[in-house]
Amino acid sequence: MLAQRVLAAAVLLPFGLAAIYFGGWIFAGVVLLILGLAAWEYGNLFRAGGYKPASIIIILGTLLLAAGRALGGFEYADWMISLVVLVSMAYHLVAFERGRDKSASDFAITLGGVMYLGWIGAYLISLRNLEEGMWWVLLVLPAVWLADGGAYFIGKAFGRHHMSPRLSPKKTWEGYLGGILVGTLGTALLAYLWGNLAGTGTAITVINGAVLGLVLSVVTVLGDLGASMIKRQVGVKDSSNLIPGHGGVFDRIDSWLWAGVIGYYMIVGLFI
Repeated sequence: MLAQRVLAAAVLLPFGLAAIYFGGWIFAGVVLLILGLAAWEYGNLFRAGGYKPASIIIILGTLLLAAGRALGGFEYADWMISLVVLVSMAYHLVAFERGRDKSASDFAITLGGVMYLGWIGAYLISLRNLEEGMWWVLLVLPAVWLADGGAYFIGKAFGRHHMSPRLSPKKTWEGYLGGILVGTLGTALLAYLWGNLAGTGTAITVINGAVLGLVLSVVTVLGDLGASMIKRQVGVKDSSNLIPGHGGVFDRIDSWLWAGVIGYYMIVGLFI
């Protein structure tokens, strides 16, 4: 399983790095593809649990919000979110009239998917569009990967105390704390490297990198646990089998979603 995961990551990583480097619509297009696939998986997960969210609205709404962020930042958010809410309500009203007794729950799931994947996911685009956005993305996402990797290996070697037995039985407090340590130190080291490459006047410093790595290592595990909550409720192990050894796209970006939005506001509010 580990070999499969490493191989899949090795194949996909160069494409991701190229998209981060070029930015603009190339990066936005990759993010839209990722979020669209995750939205499709999200709808399928709840359908497997007996619900009937509007998958087409989840997918198109997610793409609309993310594309709007790429086009004009937050300028179009008001009418786009309003449109998604009203269209979703109309869709599920019709479904209820046709005999679907749980349409109210379906409506909540539809809106939850669009907002979680479309609105929150679009912060990855906002992050790349910041000044020195390429370097910030290359700090924020690796912070998650470093924390995850540290938690996995340290937890496997030293884990004794379960962190969340219902949501993720394999996670331990020892692994979690190890992930925080690796994520903090690793992100600080990356900030040192990227700061030297970015040149003088950059906000990418070792201290900022350490703070960013610490906060993201502490909180992004909640994204992973959130995805686990959904999958456990509907009785499904993985959101799909699109990525060998990793499961689905939704499985892979669960922590990215938290990292993108938290990283964006930390950078805007504290560092630049």
